Amino acid sequence: MLLELAIGDAYGAGFEYVDSALIRKHNDLSRYVRHPRHNIHRGAYTDDTQMTLAIAEAIVSGEPWTSAMLAQRFVEAFQRDPREGYAGGFYRFLQQVRDGEQFLQEIRPDSDKSGAAMRAAPIGIYPTPQQVIERCTIQAALTHNTRDGIDAAIAAALMTHYFLYHLGPKKALGTFLEEQVGGHNWSTPWSGKVGSKGWMSVRAAITALINSESMSELLKACIDFSGDVDTVATIALAAGSCSSELAQDLPTHLIEKLENGSYGRDYIRELDERLLALRV
Repeated sequence: MLLELAIGDAYGAGFEYVDSALIRKHNDLSRYVRHPRHNIHRGAYTDDTQMTLAIAEAIVSGEPWTSAMLAQRFVEAFQRDPREGYAGGFYRFLQQVRDGEQFLQEIRPDSDKSGAAMRAAPIGIYPTPQQVIERCTIQAALTHNTRDGIDAAIAAALMTHYFLYHLGPKKALGTFLEEQVGGHNWSTPWSGKVGSKGWMSVRAAITALINSESMSELLKACIDFSGDVDTVATIALAAGSCSSELAQDLPTHLIEKLENGSYGRDYIRELDERLLALRV
């Protein structure tokens, strides 16, 4: 789960909000692409993956699931490995906060964008939808304490849960999500550019998943939407990696070229194993 979503994030980072012509030219999975404007190295993941790792570390730690614990995890993940990719205001905020306590005191948790959804996938490991919803609501409310922000995060977490626990075929994913998180037409196919709202990325990820037969096809489909495609790919590949209906065929060179520093590919693989071992 974590390795695949990091690949989706790193690959998608090169195409985030670029012209459609660049997507048509380079979205062939042959290599990681350097973004024409951002200072992110090819094969490097962004905030999507870094915050997801913080969530996964919190889960495997077994610590009480509290806002304070999660805020501290977010701060520590950034401080140990500062990187670009965060929204400008939140990046500056993380640069100046000392710890989780200050995070909670000073954060303005009123966003309805995709930040809470992009990091939610590991929460799908919990054995019931209700546990997923409860824990995802707590993590989302830290930064995205709006109905749309929280609902998008819950839907993203339930996507991985749906496949991890074999709750149905991928064609019925949208219907399942509508039963659990109403008001967003999750089963309605998405088309066109993906904007910054969390529900948009989730809707696009669902559409790409349902229409794809392999992980390679899925990754390309996520990028073809254009817009906030690294978030779409992060959400979709996390869920797709848990589905028995998708061929697990991501190109070897994308795996090998994913960054591999202290918190890169090898660390992600090890954390992935520990996370998935918790599935009941």
